[in-house]
Amino acid sequence: MAPEVPLEHAHETIEHHAHGSSEPWVMGVALTASVLAALAAVTALCAEHFANEAMHELIEASDKWNESQAESIKEKVLDTEKILLNSLKQELKHDDEEKRQKYSTTREEHRVEAKKMQELSAAHVRKQFPLSVGLTMFQVAIAIGAVSVLTKRREFWFVCLTFGAVGVGFLIWGLAV
Repeated sequence: MAPEVPLEHAHETIEHHAHGSSEPWVMGVALTASVLAALAAVTALCAEHFANEAMHELIEASDKWNESQAESIKEKVLDTEKILLNSLKQELKHDDEEKRQKYSTTREEHRVEAKKMQELSAAHVRKQFPLSVGLTMFQVAIAIGAVSVLTKRREFWFVCLTFGAVGVGFLIWGLAV
């Protein structure tokens, strides 16, 4: 789950100063902050989705690895029984041999499924990471926008726009991966 940094106060500060300002660029900062806040919300939602999917797939992979291990143990028990029976000059029951083969096949199927789930999880993490970075860029941009309004320095607005553009880049990258 992506951590959220509450920026409502910064956004409210920008809005408050925008309405009382005689400088027209301050309204641009307010509009920019609104767009960045919307983009941050969408980015956070996407990042959280991919993080949840990755976790879900890791849990499924773990379950499959556990099932594979259980099948392996059952197979080893039958192998041990076969060795003991051979030492006593007895044969393993035919249905036990079939069970052993079934355990071996099922164990391999579970391993293949577990590896597949781990790969899917890794793919979701690869999507989630740039989205988390993009979210951070949007949050920093909104904070810098607030600084530009509070200090009445237009240059900070351009820095805000730059961070916002970088955030959009990470958002696109995260959705395209």
